[in-house]
Amino acid sequence: MSVWEALILGIVQGATEFLPVSSSGHLVLLQKIFGISEPALLFDTALHAGTLVAVIVVLWQEIWGILRRLFQPLTWFLIVATVPAVFAALLFKGPIEEAFASASFLGVAFLLTSALLFLSEKLFRRAAAIRNADNMNVIDALLIGLLQAVAVIPGVSRSGATISGGLYRQLDRDFAARFSFLLSIPAILGALLLQAIGLAKAGGGTGVIAPLPLAVGTFSACMVAFFSIWLALKIVREHSLFGFSVYTGILGILVLIDKFATHFFF
Repeated sequence: MSVWEALILGIVQGATEFLPVSSSGHLVLLQKIFGISEPALLFDTALHAGTLVAVIVVLWQEIWGILRRLFQPLTWFLIVATVPAVFAALLFKGPIEEAFASASFLGVAFLLTSALLFLSEKLFRRAAAIRNADNMNVIDALLIGLLQAVAVIPGVSRSGATISGGLYRQLDRDFAARFSFLLSIPAILGALLLQAIGLAKAGGGTGVIAPLPLAVGTFSACMVAFFSIWLALKIVREHSLFGFSVYTGILGILVLIDKFATHFFF
C-alpha cells in the first residue's frame, strides 16, 4: 500500500465513519478498486483509531458528564446497547472477515443500510410524539444495540443503523445522532482490542502494511472525522436521511451489477 493510497483511504474513513453510509463498506470497495491485498481488518481498525480520537474530542462534554456521574441512566443505556455488538463480533469473527472479501455481502449490505435509513425516516415522520434523552428507556437501548450488532457486516453502516434505531423509537434527532456517536467509542475500543489480540498472536507484526502508510491513513482519518461528525450532526438534526438512503441503494446495486455482470473490480 502506497502513502497516497493510505491517505485516500484515511480521508474516506474519516468522511464516512459518522455519515450513515458505511465506512467499512467504502474501505472494502476502495481496496478492491486500488487492488490492495493487505488484510482489510488491520487497516480498517487503524483508521478507526484515528476516528476514535476525533469523536472523543468533539463529544468531550458529553463524555465528561458521564465520567463525572457514572451511575446514571445514560451509562446504563450505553452498556445495554454495546453488549449485542460484543457478542456478534466474538461469535462471528470468521464470517465477518470473509464478508470483507465478498462483493455479494457488500452489495446486499449497502442495500440493507438503504432500507434501514428509508424506513426509519418514514416512521419517524409519522410519529405522534418525539421523546428526548430524559424519556429514553432500556427497550430503546436494546434495539439500537441489536442494530449495531448487525452493522458488524461490512456495508451496513454502524452510525446509520444506530441512528435509524433511535429514529424508529421516536427519539429526538439530535440525541439519536449523539447517542450513536457515543456508542461508537466502546465499539471502536472493542475492535482495537480484538485487533491487538490478533497481532499479539501473530507475533506483533503488521503484515505487509508499512508503518508510514498506516500512520498517514490514521492521521488523515482523524482530521477529516472532525468535520464529518459536525456535518453528520447538522444533517441528521436539520434534514433527512433520504439522500443517504438513495446513495447507499445505488451503491449496493452497482456493486451487485459488477459482481454478477461487469466484473471490473469483483
